[in-house]
Amino acid sequence: MSFPDAAGLLGVLLILSAYAGAQLGRLEPRRAPALVMNLAGAGLILWSLMFRFNLAAFLMEACWAVVALYGLVRLIARRLRGRAD
Repeated sequence: MSFPDAAGLLGVLLILSAYAGAQLGRLEPRRAPALVMNLAGAGLILWSLMFRFNLAAFLMEACWAVVALYGLVRLIARRLRGRAD
């Protein structure tokens, strides 16, 4: 197994762990741990796709990363507003 393949598999494990954690009630999907797991997982999969490109997988993971990043930005902005009040 190549290093990019291993990184992509780690990314899949991160995303699936975040999803399973949310479904089992162990992770809150709108909190930082789940969002970071999703963003890191998508990033690792995207990186692995640079070595063996697949358009459908790229689009899926790019959207997954954007959604996770949006959630993190909202979370950070909410925390910053709370400190300013």
